[in-house]
Parts: sequence; C-alpha cells; structure tokens
Amino acid sequence: MKDNRRRDMTLTIRVTEKEKLYIKKRAEKAGLSTTDYIVRLSLETPIFIPVNMHPFLLELKRIGNNINQLTKKVNAKVFSSYNFEEFIEAIDKLTERIGEAGRRQ
Repeated sequence: MKDNRRRDMTLTIRVTEKEKLYIKKRAEKAGLSTTDYIVRLSLETPIFIPVNMHPFLLELKRIGNNINQLTKKVNAKVFSSYNFEEFIEAIDKLTERIGEAGRRQ
C-alpha cells in the first residue's frame, strides 16, 4: 500500500541486533520496507492501557485473608466443614468487575 505522502521526519530507536533482524525478516515476509512495517505496526496495533488495579488488589487481599483465617480454623479443627459459596461468589464478583473494567478501556 503505497501512498503519496512524503516522509520528511526521522525517528531513531535502539534495538538489539537480534530484534533488528527479526523486524527486517517480518517486514520482508509482509512485503513491506522496514519503515512501512514499523509505521503500520505502530499506527494499527491497539495498545492496552491497564485499569487502576489497586481496588481489585485490595479486594483480592481481603478474600485471601478470609481464606487464610478459614484454613487456620480448619487446621485447628475448630470446625470440620464449611460452605464456601460465599467466597466463591466474592471471587466471581471480583472477576466480573475486573472484566468490566477491562472492557471500558
């Protein structure tokens, strides 16, 4: 895909020899010059920007603490069985919230 624009700016990047060879091979395989390949990749590749994970990590820590407390009680034989549905629901809700946050990007 050639267009008639004139590229009159230079962008210098540093890569290893191995990275340079890899990029050149990929460009050749795509039938593009190295410049066209890099420009296309950089303009067409979506970048994922992670959401603020702090609230999710706090919730996960709380869940972990609850599980740890239960484990200690089970090991101390305070009780022999427990209904873990509450914890499973909490983990499911957290997973759902993380998925929703990622889709909002």
